[in-house]
Amino acid sequence: MSLLDTIHGPDDLKRLQRDQLPALAAEIRARLIDCCSVTGGHIGASLGVVELSLALLYEFDSPSDKIVWDVGHQAYAWKLLTGRNGVFPTLRQTGGISGFLKRSESEHDQFGAGHAGTAVSAAFGMATARDLLGQKHKVVAVLGDGALTCGLSYEGLNNAGHSARDIIVVLNDNGMSISPNVGAISKMLGGIVANPKTNSLREAVKGVTHKLGDVFGDRVVEFARNVEESVKNLWSPGMLFEELGFRYFGPIDGHDVAKLAETLRFVRGMEGPRLVHVITEKGKGFGFAESNKEKWHGLAAYDPETGEARKKASGPPTWTQAFGDAITGLAAEHPELVAITAAMPSGTGTNIFQKAWPDRFFDAGIAEGHAVTFAAGLATQGIRPVCAIYSTFLQRAYDNIIHDVAVQRLPVIFCMDRAGLVGEDGQTHMGLYDIAYMLAVPEMTVTAPKDGDELAGLLRTALAHSGPFSTRYPRDKAPADPRPVREVPAVPYGTWELLREGRDIAILGVGTMVLPALAAAEQLSEEGLDCTVVNCRFLKPLDQTMLDSLARTHRALVTVEEGTIVNGFGAYLAERMQTTSPEVRVVALGVPDRLMEQAPRAEQLETFGLTADGIARRVLSLHHEEPLESR
Repeated sequence: MSLLDTIHGPDDLKRLQRDQLPALAAEIRARLIDCCSVTGGHIGASLGVVELSLALLYEFDSPSDKIVWDVGHQAYAWKLLTGRNGVFPTLRQTGGISGFLKRSESEHDQFGAGHAGTAVSAAFGMATARDLLGQKHKVVAVLGDGALTCGLSYEGLNNAGHSARDIIVVLNDNGMSISPNVGAISKMLGGIVANPKTNSLREAVKGVTHKLGDVFGDRVVEFARNVEESVKNLWSPGMLFEELGFRYFGPIDGHDVAKLAETLRFVRGMEGPRLVHVITEKGKGFGFAESNKEKWHGLAAYDPETGEARKKASGPPTWTQAFGDAITGLAAEHPELVAITAAMPSGTGTNIFQKAWPDRFFDAGIAEGHAVTFAAGLATQGIRPVCAIYSTFLQRAYDNIIHDVAVQRLPVIFCMDRAGLVGEDGQTHMGLYDIAYMLAVPEMTVTAPKDGDELAGLLRTALAHSGPFSTRYPRDKAPADPRPVREVPAVPYGTWELLREGRDIAILGVGTMVLPALAAAEQLSEEGLDCTVVNCRFLKPLDQTMLDSLARTHRALVTVEEGTIVNGFGAYLAERMQTTSPEVRVVALGVPDRLMEQAPRAEQLETFGLTADGIARRVLSLHHEEPLESR
């Protein structure tokens, strides 16, 4: 039996000798590589923290001690060691375990998070609650270095350091978010590791520390260590953390499990805010992941022997690629166009733009609010920024969208990838809310293309518009190969597209739901129901001319959107119709008001009836419920 098979929780781990931990680490890596080759997932970050996960569970008492991970997708090893080894092959699968930490999944998952930067604030809240309740356990925040591009991390560090409460922050430094980290903080952390003067000073002081211990014994060891930490930080960028109120320890080799455990044991015995700087390698132990850290951050199922995807890409490009190609082509026509992303060049397709126009590409790091306000500043000077951010991540910048862009009527273009249902990434990554939250923003134009050509056309329209503009598209393949952007004209502003004219019910499709709505209408015609189908590519402003025409000839309008029906397009349209044509019934189809569990995207669409068959069934049911004849 392998060592890993004997581990059903932290108590089993603590029974091992420390010299057995490296062998267990090797087994964990093999398990991660094998399982993720079938399920896909965020393997790179998790391979990098195997030893850190072991050391934390070895030296702390989870769940009594609270270990809070920043972005749970780096904690696959944590899952294996806290009772989920047997079910790990269900990772990210329907009915299986989550690809992130999840409080309802295990008592060892203290805080669920899918967005970076939350660990310190959450852990500080737990430490404060401990003190209010008169408890004595330890609280540890494991902060990914990518989260140091996120303002929330500094808010948490500032508050925790000032408080003098007992809290430990472990800074997991691998130089990466998804892509390589950007900004001054990344350079500072690199300087700690690479600076020869700092390293030579550290070694010299360490030698003095050991000699003091040899001469005077254990009584002065802690004093000597304090001297070591204080002196080396006079010349180390670690002084930043000292100035924030944290005692700084490191950097420590994050793959030396014995050294990690020793350091954590020592730091555990102290009190007050302290920060342990751990150097790890993303993808450690798996050659493919080590050599291409960005690609192997997270990916679908693969062959562990060759590193190739199990399912070969075929057919049309993804929406992400179609977007990247479109803005890259438009940049040749518009020298004022720039692209901005928040630590997601490859995820948003802006890496295509970056290669062609490197001086006009800006990665703001995991700092969505900054990215939006930075774009607003550019726009005040005549630059046309395209801000490409996942729908779920743009939620973090909502205040900036309203105050810094919309209130000032600045022409920032928001392109929201991963809009709608996102599949296996589950609850935290669902892009279900952008229609609702963008519709509520004054001055915002809200759009959704039905295909790659229309996406390019809407981007042309956006560049000709004088105010804020947004568009959305899913994590999926585009319906067809788009034309070169130079051949695609702008979409007339504020217009809908009549795709099928019928007598009975009008189906108003939004973005990804347009083509399924058209297919549903063809099915319904075989049932004797003649439906109109409209491509509502502009959600705001509405095409009032076409809407008035539909209201005159149809007793019911059925909206279909891949987003929440709460305050979505259907609700927005219903409010308008109550004012202008209250006799016309509006029925909204979309995603209900509930959290979505992980499952393949196609399965999620089927579950909520957002397919041709599902739309046809629901429209037919509506017709049978109350026959709606043409007027």
